[in-house]
Amino acid sequence: MTEQAPLAAELGKHLSAIRERAGIKQAELARRITWSPAVLSRVESGERALAEEELDSILNAIDTPEAARLRATLRREWRVLPRPALDHPDQDLLWAAEEVAQQIVEEREKPDLPKAFERRLSEYVNELTSASSLLMKREHHVAFIGSIGIGKSTAICRVAGLEVGSADSGRPHPVLEVGAGGVTICEVHVRSGPGYGIRIEPRREEEIRADVTDFAEYILGADSQPSETDSDSESESQGISKEMERAIRNLAKLKIRRERTTEGKVVRHDEARELAKKHASTRDLAVEILSRMELHRRDRRDIWFDQSMGKPQLQLLKETFEKINNGRHEDFALPKRIEIVVPHRLLDADDLTIRFIDTRGIDRTATRADLEAHLDEPHTLTVLCSGFNNAPAAEARLLLERARDSGVRAFLERAALLVFPRPNEAMAVKDESGTTVDSTDDGYELKAEQVSMNLQQLGLESLATHFFNAYEDDPQLLRTFLRSRLNHARSAFRASLLGICESARLLLVNVEKEQTQAVLRQAAHMLNAWVGQHQTVPNRRAYVQDSLLIEMGNVYASTVRAAVRREGEWHNLNYPHHLGYGARRLAVIALERWVEGFSQLCSTMSANPEYAEAKDLLAQADRILQSAYDDLLRKIQLMGQTVFQETLKRDSAFWQRCEAEWGRGSGYKSRVAEHNRAWFESEERRDLETELGSMIQREWIGALQRVGALLQPDA
Repeated sequence: MTEQAPLAAELGKHLSAIRERAGIKQAELARRITWSPAVLSRVESGERALAEEELDSILNAIDTPEAARLRATLRREWRVLPRPALDHPDQDLLWAAEEVAQQIVEEREKPDLPKAFERRLSEYVNELTSASSLLMKREHHVAFIGSIGIGKSTAICRVAGLEVGSADSGRPHPVLEVGAGGVTICEVHVRSGPGYGIRIEPRREEEIRADVTDFAEYILGADSQPSETDSDSESESQGISKEMERAIRNLAKLKIRRERTTEGKVVRHDEARELAKKHASTRDLAVEILSRMELHRRDRRDIWFDQSMGKPQLQLLKETFEKINNGRHEDFALPKRIEIVVPHRLLDADDLTIRFIDTRGIDRTATRADLEAHLDEPHTLTVLCSGFNNAPAAEARLLLERARDSGVRAFLERAALLVFPRPNEAMAVKDESGTTVDSTDDGYELKAEQVSMNLQQLGLESLATHFFNAYEDDPQLLRTFLRSRLNHARSAFRASLLGICESARLLLVNVEKEQTQAVLRQAAHMLNAWVGQHQTVPNRRAYVQDSLLIEMGNVYASTVRAAVRREGEWHNLNYPHHLGYGARRLAVIALERWVEGFSQLCSTMSANPEYAEAKDLLAQADRILQSAYDDLLRKIQLMGQTVFQETLKRDSAFWQRCEAEWGRGSGYKSRVAEHNRAWFESEERRDLETELGSMIQREWIGALQRVGALLQPDA
């Protein structure tokens, strides 16, 4: 049973908003209804419930079209779908869906209802519930993704109004710490709230122990370990990120001091290495560092700023964020996520709750679980950030390509490319004749054409693109662009719900017509023939471990090392994520062509005038197979994430073999990759892949049965 009436707090808040928009003061409204202002105040605060006649008197006293709409809204009886909030902007559309759902339920409860028709009605209720839930939810995330140092944090601060004045340069400074990369230790969220504040989600103790162990091993082995790679890159051999090393050093008070000798030479004193001389083993050094960090005292989770603190709140926010981010705040431990709270809207969107997400910068590998999850989330706008000259950046292309190849649908409706031009870069763009452009706007337009042509190879040329020079452009232009993309996504939710409502109404109208029944039987016969011809899933020309092994060759040796130490669960090389992606990709390779073929068949038949009265059946069958296919992909991905990873975790000998490769010189990644390849190609693991194939077959049959249930003729 769905909720029938709003709570007193919701109703009181909505009444207060209607009164204020009507230009009526609280005391004036109280006088009109002969109440004391104190009683009306308790109503608007939600402390006092209203009787029906009391509510009528308040609405009559306000006497605006909005008050009349509220009266009509409150009379609605929600029996099938959840009741939306009183201030929901799509209240009327959701009510239209509820009315259709009520008609369907009433029709479904009639005696002697044909079974095929009953199944179609039940599917419509499920569709209406699912589509309305997407529209009902008004919490949206805007996730900024890009390589380290690209400018994500600066852009977010400009759009969110998180800037403080600068006396030296005259240009405001971002509140979030920025630099050339390797600055932010974790994902940062920005949201609206009651004031300026910072909240953190701390890293778990076992995560911190693993990080400190990596750091201890790096310190102990920095001068003695043979190189693990054929590269001279410090990032290849360090084994811990720069931002994590910086935070651990600060938490444990292990500084690097630089002193100038009398000869003018700078001498570097590393207190961590000096400490390592007293602790020969990684474990002993890690324990000593953890002891110095005093994590038991660092139990604070939030801090709030007000005007009485002697400094501007944004300045305090900036200083405190930098301390927490660098491990210099004595009350906070290592954060897993930092949340910045501001007392104003992030975008011009009263009807939505918006959160900005500043993801950790991409360093060599973009195929991370925390990044790819955003492209598969319908309420997240994924903003792929790129420099100007290389737009679209390779990282953006890769993420888009992997989303497409893993069967993520409609991601172009909720993704965008944000290009960061530096001053004068747009003016350096040349057209086909080699002539430079006349204006910045012309440079942007020509570059946008080049981006579209580049993405055309992936079939993604329609990706929305925006150019933003954080040093010169008005941030309102970027706010408008982001809001337009959110509006685009919500318009897609509305269109989907409207289409289902119209299709359901058509079914209800035509159910009694014999001519319609004859056309339906003929259409169902053709669709059933297709279903019968596509029962057996074809062989797959790929393997579940493909993504993992490819990525293992792309990342740093230190990243492989970190993943091995954590039995495959490391953010830059996450075994469950890659195995889940690999399993999902197997299903896409096997089935996507068939799903597209069925959709084309339904579309072709709908365009045929002979099947005009079967359009609702054809549309519904297409939607059901698409929905079942999406469910199939999610289940297969979950199986890849869990079954293979559980088997890996139980195989301690495998991890020991990989662990033993560290310290044997160059070629470390190749040796570990070979152990992984052998593990997956063993007979036991082939059984797991066979089980995965059997699951794809079972789930596909289940998807076809859902469609077939709509098409079965009644006796």
